[in-house]
Amino acid sequence: MAGNEVKTKNPSSKQKSGGGGGKKKEVKKETGLGLTNKKSENFGEWYSEVVVNSEMIEYYDISGCYILRPWAMSIWENMQAFFDPEIKKLKIKNCYFPLFVSPGVLEKEKEHVEGFAPEVAWVTKSGQTDLEVPIAIRPTSETVMYPYFSKWIRGHRDLPLKLNQWCNVVRWEFSNPTPFIRSREFLWQEGHTAFAKKEEADQEVLDILELYRRIYEEYLAIPVIKGKKSELEKFAGGLYTTSVEAFIPNTGRGVQGATSHCLGQNFSKMFNIEFEDENREKAKVWQNSWAYSTRTIGVMVMVHGDDKGLVLPPKVAAVQVIVIPVPYKDADTQGILDACSATVDTLVEAGVRAESDLRDNYSPGWKYSHWEMKGVPLRIEIGPKDLANQQVRAVRRDNGAKIDIKSADSVEEIKKLLDQIQQNLFEVAKQKRDECIQVIHTWDEFVQALGQRKMILAPWCDEEEVEVDVKARTKGETGAAKTLCSPFEQPELPEGTKCFASGKPAKKWSYWGRSY
Repeated sequence: MAGNEVKTKNPSSKQKSGGGGGKKKEVKKETGLGLTNKKSENFGEWYSEVVVNSEMIEYYDISGCYILRPWAMSIWENMQAFFDPEIKKLKIKNCYFPLFVSPGVLEKEKEHVEGFAPEVAWVTKSGQTDLEVPIAIRPTSETVMYPYFSKWIRGHRDLPLKLNQWCNVVRWEFSNPTPFIRSREFLWQEGHTAFAKKEEADQEVLDILELYRRIYEEYLAIPVIKGKKSELEKFAGGLYTTSVEAFIPNTGRGVQGATSHCLGQNFSKMFNIEFEDENREKAKVWQNSWAYSTRTIGVMVMVHGDDKGLVLPPKVAAVQVIVIPVPYKDADTQGILDACSATVDTLVEAGVRAESDLRDNYSPGWKYSHWEMKGVPLRIEIGPKDLANQQVRAVRRDNGAKIDIKSADSVEEIKKLLDQIQQNLFEVAKQKRDECIQVIHTWDEFVQALGQRKMILAPWCDEEEVEVDVKARTKGETGAAKTLCSPFEQPELPEGTKCFASGKPAKKWSYWGRSY
C-alpha cells in the first residue's frame, strides 16, 4: 500500500448548491474532497487517500508512524466504551505496566523472543551517552508483566489474577507500512490472566473471543470467522491461539482481526509463577493473553469504504447524524438555521450523536461531499419546502436513499434508520465475503481459487510441514498463502477425504489464503 500522501482533486459531489437568503456572502469553492483513485482499480492508493481525506490520520515524519486524529480516536473510544465494561463483568481489572523492557527479561522465553526479535526497537542512548545496557520497547507485555505475576501469586486464593491494560506497543515493521493495518506503533488493549486450572483458562479464551466477534459484527458491521490458528501461525511461546478472521474482497486477503491465546504453562515455568493449592502442593498457573488493536479501524475502512470516502457504521461513528441547512434565494434563512439547531438538540437529547454544519461560507453541495467523505451514516437536509411542510429529508450514506420524515416523528424514525444502516452494512459485507469463499478439494483447484483472490476452505491433514510446503509453493510478488484459521464450526468431513495439498487423510477443514 502507498505510504505517502496522494494528491486530491475537486469535490466529486454533483448536487446543486443553494445560496443564502439576505446579504450575499462569498461561498468557497473548495477543492480536495474527491478521491483520485477508485476502490476497484487501485485499492492501495484509494485506501491511503481515504484515511487522510476523511481526517482519520495524518502522516508523520517517521515512516510507519501515524497521527490518529479525533475522527479515528472517537471510533477507538466507542469500541472501548463497549469492551471495557464487558471485561469488567468478567472481573478483569485495568492496570498499566512500563513501556520499557530489560534485555534479560525479554530474552527469558526463547521461543517468544525469537518470534518478536526482528520487530523489537531498542533504546541505546541517553542524550549523547551510550547506555550500559540497551532497553527494549515493548512489542507485547508478557515478559514485562510476568515477573510480577510471580511476585503477586503465592497461594490458590490469589487466583485467578485477571489484568488488562490499554496502551501502545512498538513493532518496528519494515515492510509495507499501512495506516491502522501495519504500523510501527499502535494502540491496543492486552489482557493477561492466570488461573489454577486449564479448564478455567480454556473457557476465558472463548469468552474473550466472543467479545471480539461482537466488536466486529455488532459494532463495526464486519463478518468474521471464529477459529483456531495452526501450530505454525499460533502466538510464539503459546499453547494455542484462537482468532476472529475478516476478509477484504477487493484484495482477496484475510485479516487477523483479534486474537485470544492460551499460553498454557510455558511462561509460568519460565517465570516461576506458581501457587500452593488446597492440598498445600506447588503447582504452576495456566495463563492467557488476548488483544485487539487499532487495526480494527483499518479493516472497517477497507470493508465499507467506497469511491466517495468512508462509510461508518452508526454504532462507532463520532457523528451519527449531520444536519445541513439548504437555504435558497429569498428563503427564511434564519428559520431554516433555527430548525437545524432544534433538530440537533432534539436528537442529542434522545441519545443520538448529532451535529449541524451551519458554516455560511460553504455551499450545501460542498458540505454533502465533505460529510460523505467522512462517512457520517445519515445526513439531514432542511430547506424552505421542508420548513413549510414541517419535515426533514434524510439521506443515507450506505445506499444514498432519500426519505422525507415528519419533524414530529424525527427522533423515532432517525433511530430506526440508524439501526437499518447498521444492519444493512453487515448484511452487504457478509454477502460480499460469502461470495469470495470457495470450497476446494485438490491442489489445482486451490491454485485456481488463489489466483481468483478467494478465501479458500479446504480439507487439510493438519501437518506443519505441509503448511510450510504450501507457503513455499505459492510464494510470489503478492505473498504466500497460509492457513487463516480452522473454523470452530466445521463442515462435515466425509470419511476418506484427502488433504488438498499432501493427499494424506484430512483431519479438518481450514481456511487458507493470502493475508495482511
